[in-house]
Amino acid sequence: MDWSSSKWSLLPVYLCCFFSFIFTASSAFNVSTISFDEGYSHLFGEGNLVRSPDGRNARLILNRASGAGFISSRLYNHGFFSAMIKLPSYYTAGICVAFYTSNADVFEKTHDELDFEFLGNVAGKPWRFQTNFYGNGSTHRGREERYRLWFDPSKEYHRYSILWTANNIIFYIDEVPIREVVRTPAMGSDFPSKPMSLYATIWDASSWATSGGRNKVNYKYGPFTAEFKELVLEGCPVDPIEEFPFKDCLNTETQLSAKEYAAILPKSRRSMRRFREHFMYYSYCYDILRYPTPLPECVIVPSEQRRFKNTGRLKFGGSQKSRKHKRDHRSEFAMVTSTSEDPDM
Repeated sequence: MDWSSSKWSLLPVYLCCFFSFIFTASSAFNVSTISFDEGYSHLFGEGNLVRSPDGRNARLILNRASGAGFISSRLYNHGFFSAMIKLPSYYTAGICVAFYTSNADVFEKTHDELDFEFLGNVAGKPWRFQTNFYGNGSTHRGREERYRLWFDPSKEYHRYSILWTANNIIFYIDEVPIREVVRTPAMGSDFPSKPMSLYATIWDASSWATSGGRNKVNYKYGPFTAEFKELVLEGCPVDPIEEFPFKDCLNTETQLSAKEYAAILPKSRRSMRRFREHFMYYSYCYDILRYPTPLPECVIVPSEQRRFKNTGRLKFGGSQKSRKHKRDHRSEFAMVTSTSEDPDM
């Protein structure tokens, strides 16, 4: 079974074209890619990291013995971290593929982190994923948002990118911004501020990743492979133990801020709004049970807020049965972009 036999493929062709159109924010970013050996090293999973003969691509494999991961060879004081990634297909429940920055190995109790975490799903249903960030060890204040995708990430490569500057954080998919965090004075040390490494990993997260841990990794469908190519590391490499580690980074910071991905233009902002209104299914900013007072970086958007309960989960159901009598494109759009409950929280 593949996606051609899933409910997703039953949507009218024009809807797929519609999604592709509204989420095409701009042409591809002008970035310089590097080979694996130029910027990365093996992290874990003996034999489960496989490089292409030319050293430009890497595969991470999860099997019964182990997952796998790689890490950037340097830590960076801000930067743009990006890769074209293709995820495993078919039954991917319990699998976590992560593309993220962190400094937990250097600052164990005060670490910073920026995450893309792909959370798998049962056969025939689209992958789910979340973004998250921590600053200065603020792990008790989770800042996760969860989403679905408008495409099948196992069919072809898509670019996933993290921009991190002194003033903002932007998560991108295929040059479409999906989340922006703007630094505010009230955030204090909760905004990531220390040098971080870039990581890519695949591992067994059966205890939590899919449906709150109800759906586990099933190794009869393995091994599971995540593929990475067109790797990008743009930023200022630093030694975090230097007394003044950032003194040589001013020029790099200026160059980074001048890049096309450093600011969200109006057209891209409209695409981000559409994505969040239709594909975000959990946001901590609307979870007033966890945070009666929203955290300081939260920007409450009425068009988003209307969709959510006090738990930050979606309010309105997407039952196909209840909408059976509606045949126009608007009702079909609602069926695919909403859900009756969030099974992962």
